[in-house]
Amino acid sequence: MSQTRHVPVMLQRCLDLLAPALEATGSEAPVVVDCTLGLGGHSEALLAAFPRARLVALDRDKEALRLSGERLAPYGDRATLVHAVYDELPEVLERLGIPKVQGVLFDLGVSSMQLDEAGRGFAYAQDAPLDMRMDQSTGIAAAEVLNTYPPGELVRILRAYGEEKQAKRIVSAVVREREKEPFSNSARLVELIRDALPQAAKRTGGNPAKRTFQALRIEVNGELGVLERAVPAAVRSLAVGGRIAVLSYHSLEDRLVKQVLAAGAANTAPPGLPVVPERYQPRLKLLTRGAELPTEEEVAENRRAAPARLRGAERIREDER
Repeated sequence: MSQTRHVPVMLQRCLDLLAPALEATGSEAPVVVDCTLGLGGHSEALLAAFPRARLVALDRDKEALRLSGERLAPYGDRATLVHAVYDELPEVLERLGIPKVQGVLFDLGVSSMQLDEAGRGFAYAQDAPLDMRMDQSTGIAAAEVLNTYPPGELVRILRAYGEEKQAKRIVSAVVREREKEPFSNSARLVELIRDALPQAAKRTGGNPAKRTFQALRIEVNGELGVLERAVPAAVRSLAVGGRIAVLSYHSLEDRLVKQVLAAGAANTAPPGLPVVPERYQPRLKLLTRGAELPTEEEVAENRRAAPARLRGAERIREDER
């Protein structure tokens, strides 16, 4: 697996957002957490750009940890790589004896390695076993979801996680086909979706299987539930002056990130108070106006950057005890 294919998305903008927190000159080395290590592109850039910083990097995928471990080896003990899902951040920091951090980066979605390794079953463009687990040592694979979930639950998943308008039609076809023979590979599912969709639905939005694959991946990995816990936990882990940057790749992720950051940046005082007490003041300051998009040049060079949405915030106040 070549690492040259892996181009970190919106890399310079992420570094710029985090820089003021990681360049601060205190006696302690600033700590930055890469919650989604993947192949280590963002992590390597953080270590190179901020020579005083210590990196803690998390990934649930053991193969990603192995490959990025090789890549980050030159940085020695400045990099601590941990096998963990990113909602486990508080436990990881506690175990490492780190009370607060200066920077947190999330690059959500599927890593380049998982997409490029055919055997993982993430990509609808090549035939592979329907697995889609980011950590292949635990949990149920996508094939089991397709073969065992009740039809109503499958429809809910496709609608909620894939925003698939044709969910009922696709699920009817899945249920009919799985009774003949259980699903095991991605090509059969892609073909079924193509056949199930009306012509008009096939003309827009790229590969017709894209939304179904996204929905299955989110279900298999519990991605939205994990994210719902992880972003507030990451905000709580920030020291005052610390910064968070989050790259999302679909509207469900971005909406969730937006809600957490907006809530942190809101004044929570009851209306009509002449002076707002400290405890109601915002804890965060938003660093991006809405979600920032990659430049046209970046998308031309790296098509995987196209759906990216970047949001950032700075911690400006401690939580009330």
